[in-house]
Amino acid sequence: MVSLGCPKNQVDAERMLYLLRKDGYELVSDAALSDVVIVNTCGFIESAKSEAIETILEFCNLKQEGRIKAIIVTGCLAERYKNEILKEIPEVDAVVGIGSNENICQIIKDVCKGEKVTSYGGKESLCFDDKRIISTPGSFAFIKIAEGCDNCCTYCAIPSIRGRFRSRKIEDIVKEAEKIAKQGFTELVVVAQDTTRYGEDIYGKPKLAELLNRLCEVDGLKWIRMLYMYPERITDELIDTIACQEKLVNYMDIPIQHCNDKVLKRMNRKGDKQGLVDLIKKIRTKIPNVVLRTTLIAGFPGEIEEQFEELCGFVDEIKFQRLGCFAYSQEEGTAAADFPDQIDEDIKKHRCEIIYDMQMRISDEFNQSLLGRELEVVVEGYDRYAECFFGRSYMDAPDIDGKVFFTSKNKLSLGEYVKVKINEILDYDLLGEQI
Repeated sequence: MVSLGCPKNQVDAERMLYLLRKDGYELVSDAALSDVVIVNTCGFIESAKSEAIETILEFCNLKQEGRIKAIIVTGCLAERYKNEILKEIPEVDAVVGIGSNENICQIIKDVCKGEKVTSYGGKESLCFDDKRIISTPGSFAFIKIAEGCDNCCTYCAIPSIRGRFRSRKIEDIVKEAEKIAKQGFTELVVVAQDTTRYGEDIYGKPKLAELLNRLCEVDGLKWIRMLYMYPERITDELIDTIACQEKLVNYMDIPIQHCNDKVLKRMNRKGDKQGLVDLIKKIRTKIPNVVLRTTLIAGFPGEIEEQFEELCGFVDEIKFQRLGCFAYSQEEGTAAADFPDQIDEDIKKHRCEIIYDMQMRISDEFNQSLLGRELEVVVEGYDRYAECFFGRSYMDAPDIDGKVFFTSKNKLSLGEYVKVKINEILDYDLLGEQI
């Protein structure tokens, strides 16, 4: 299985792997040694779709060479393009929507008999319980607390792909966290399309703070990290909880997308620039040494030069320690796809590059401030070419942010936490030595 895209999609893949192993299938890491390849796709934006299609085509070549028997496409791309995949890529044997993930074992049996399969259940049928094979390397594991999204941002196809927002019960999440900790994972990464909306649908009000307090009681967990926190739903209670609970790392992923009020309104985002400024000031006042990550969209339809310059000024003023920027992707089926004043692709890409150039300078300044400091780092591996270990501090989310490379005179184990003195910087990464 190859799983592409976000951590939430990876959790779905891990659930399917559990079902397959339970049914007696052998899981292999080399596609050329397998009978069946499953490509669990992302279909969020154009670049993700391109990556998914390229991956599928690579396996099509293996199938034509007779090295594999069948190709199954699952995930967001499969959910979004029900008919087009089999039509455009006839080498694919099955296209499976997210509501049919539970049927993956029978689907494999059918395609191995030579059948072509298209299977779609209701989106609400997607199961996300605690039965899965955790595939993340090292010390961390993702835990999905909700599925779907009700925000309906005009640029986003996720509500149509994943369905309405639906939370898991606190008791079920805590039970899974305990199970994860007993397997030796010490960092829990909490994910959902919108973690800050957690609990509204089943409890009548947001319950993320209460959930986090319960998770902090789980023995064996050292770090708990939240991703995808929408700014308009970050409450004082949540900020205070992060500030007070030792296990909650001082790291907040807050995708703001833009800062200009008119652009935010066209995006159907609920907040405004002043609200963002006030929120960030409050967070930085209450949570010492907090690291903020955000995501931006450059070139949204109708974004004039002055609005983009305002965004640049905002980035320069706020100085997010971590930032990702995407050129706007015109996604069919979304409201923004039909907006007038679509912006030229070259202009969008250029604006995105400007933001990244600014962020490189901001990140460099931040990393310079870390020189001489001691950071707690979780060991993730050894680079035999560089002859040093590498890992992450609390400032870095797995598979998203940078690394800490360091030398050590000791024999270290994966998942071990060590103190590292930072001596140098290399782009987004830090270099140091174990104390």
